[in-house]
Amino acid sequence: MYNNLPKKVSQKDFHRYIEPHLSKGTRGPQPKISYYKMFNYILYVLHTGVRWKQLKTYKNELHWSKVYTRHNQWSKDGSYQKLFEASVINLSETDQLDVSIVHGDGSNTVVKKGDQAQDTQATSTRKAKKSLR
Repeated sequence: MYNNLPKKVSQKDFHRYIEPHLSKGTRGPQPKISYYKMFNYILYVLHTGVRWKQLKTYKNELHWSKVYTRHNQWSKDGSYQKLFEASVINLSETDQLDVSIVHGDGSNTVVKKGDQAQDTQATSTRKAKKSLR
């Protein structure tokens, strides 16, 4: 299932499903490249795990920092959250949502400092010997 995640989105799908949920700037100059290309550059970075600074755009049409800035903006302003919610609703309405394979990921779970300190209290053998005395 993981290997079926999209690496690139078609223009048709982008304009139909994704673009309505992404925030767009209302002031300032128009972006040099389309939101479609920007989104696909973001997907590329997220899929391959390449560092933002190593992102190579087509004919250097855009600096990597512009792609990162747009990704950061969409992440912070809730655009990705809206996109996720809309996709779940769409899948549910079309009977394509299979919740039997949903997995929770705890890799970003915050650990309280007190709990961590208790777990690692006597990891040193020197400290362990002193605590036994």
